[in-house]
Amino acid sequence: MRSSLMQNTLSRRGFLLGSGALAALGLSGCASTQTSPVPVAEVAPPVETSAYAFMYGPKPDEPYPLPPIPYQKIPSRFLRQMVADPTGEQPGTLVVDTGGHFLYLTLGNGQAMRYGVGLGRAGFAWAGRGKIQYKRQWPRWTPPIEMVARQPELAPYGVGTGGMEPGLKNPLGARALYIFQNGQDTLYRIHGSPEWWTIGKSVSSGCVRMINQDVVDLYDRVPDGTPIVVTDLSAAPQMVSAPDGFGAPQVIGGPQVIVEPSQPVF
Repeated sequence: MRSSLMQNTLSRRGFLLGSGALAALGLSGCASTQTSPVPVAEVAPPVETSAYAFMYGPKPDEPYPLPPIPYQKIPSRFLRQMVADPTGEQPGTLVVDTGGHFLYLTLGNGQAMRYGVGLGRAGFAWAGRGKIQYKRQWPRWTPPIEMVARQPELAPYGVGTGGMEPGLKNPLGARALYIFQNGQDTLYRIHGSPEWWTIGKSVSSGCVRMINQDVVDLYDRVPDGTPIVVTDLSAAPQMVSAPDGFGAPQVIGGPQVIVEPSQPVF
């Protein structure tokens, strides 16, 4: 009788100890009690295959690494792309179309690279022909005296101070192209901007602003001395040569008709 009772006690104690160990194991490691692992289906992250994801992606190799641009929030017509050249200018010419908020780099064979731009008051203050006198990577910015008078908080960056240091918050962005006419500085600039949401719009300040990734691309494509025309392509009729060099020139004018090929170019 006593032996039987002892065996029952030991058996019950072993069961309780065993149950407690399993419970502790389950709570501490969330381990499965099965002897073989359960296969888990791995879900691959979505892959962005758009060329624009590369064009407007981060640029970590810059002196001040550029963050990615949410290009999906920008109207597609203002993204960098190859289009039929509407300017009639010689290859290698820059054309700022103030009416359409575009900048064209003519390439020949009836083609042009088109970028969307934002225009400030200064962007409408000058029109005509000039040239890119020089270019700068990550330039310093010196606000003009008139701007400092309106915004006294900019005084630390005014004339004589050396200007604002380069960086992501600098209004000239990652690159600047300086436009001269007849040897004189027009004070008109093509420059990058961190404010991507202003592309395609008229804003309160600045000249011709571009997405930083776009102005980096443009900077690498044009040398010093590049001719530039600032005009409104929709304002007056123009004579444009046939794309293949044959046939009669075409007359374009009035409201600009934009053909969207949706062909990004690197």
